[in-house]
Amino acid sequence: MKQTLQPVNRITPIRCTYDECREYTRTYAKSFYFSSFLLPKDKRAAAYAIYTFCRYADNIVDSGGPASTETVRARFDPLEEFLQDVYGGKDFSGNNFSAFAETVRKYRIPKHYFTELIDGVCMDTVHNRYEKFVELEDYCYKVASVVGLIMTEIFGYSHKAALPYAVYLGKAMQLTNILRDIGEDFEMNRVYIPSEELKTFEYTESDIKNRVINDNFAMMMRFNIDRARAYYELASHGFPYLTNDGSRTTVVLMHKIYSRILNEIESHGYDVYSSRRFVSTTEKLRLTGMYLLNRRERRKYSVIPDAKHHQRVRALYPNMNFDD
Repeated sequence: MKQTLQPVNRITPIRCTYDECREYTRTYAKSFYFSSFLLPKDKRAAAYAIYTFCRYADNIVDSGGPASTETVRARFDPLEEFLQDVYGGKDFSGNNFSAFAETVRKYRIPKHYFTELIDGVCMDTVHNRYEKFVELEDYCYKVASVVGLIMTEIFGYSHKAALPYAVYLGKAMQLTNILRDIGEDFEMNRVYIPSEELKTFEYTESDIKNRVINDNFAMMMRFNIDRARAYYELASHGFPYLTNDGSRTTVVLMHKIYSRILNEIESHGYDVYSSRRFVSTTEKLRLTGMYLLNRRERRKYSVIPDAKHHQRVRALYPNMNFDD
């Protein structure tokens, strides 16, 4: 008999089957769902279970309307109790089955990633403005990079050097989200572009409110797009460490598709106010086909970076860990 699934808006990771996680991901993460088709079946199911948890945690902050930090944090109590049960060894088999719990145990995903994620999404109740980019970067790490680190544990890797590169892919993707959603975020009283940079480019919150697109805005967008692309480029050096069973290809496709959003922003004259910029299914298929047919590019992403590359990156990013 065919299993009856819950409507996706009622799904929680606490009692969620793999099929329900798949439907949740298909509904809310179209680019990731598209890129995941080459993953081995078990890894694909695990990735959907993780995505369901992460997206659900993110949605908790905005559920129920505006509220105090304490009230929002209290909404996470059931999820944090669930994490305690998962890592405390509670039995989640039979009628108590949880795809998330099974995934966490199977792939030995560290608990601190999930607590960092919860801390990150809760930052939106405390910080709706950022003074400097280093503050924003910490936010990007907690809400996006830790997701990449979790997924890397599922995909598999040959060396821990894969992990810091995953951090920068997460930051690149979150910066892309921020640039794409400037108008939408402002409507929720959130401005992620650091005030220091708004001042530098002489672009104000009043300009955001009035959806002004001028030379100052274009310069600010170009600066941030260049920074995001630098992070995408840095992240690509971690691809060779990923398991070549479809996992590497999935990450490459996510990299290509998500970074292409930046192209869409540029091609529309940096207008992120009138319409949400996205990559069409046709373009996703084109990017996928070109990559799968490009033997030279696939070979490039299979070659481990040399020691000199690591030395240069260590100098630029001393916090990156290349140790076994």
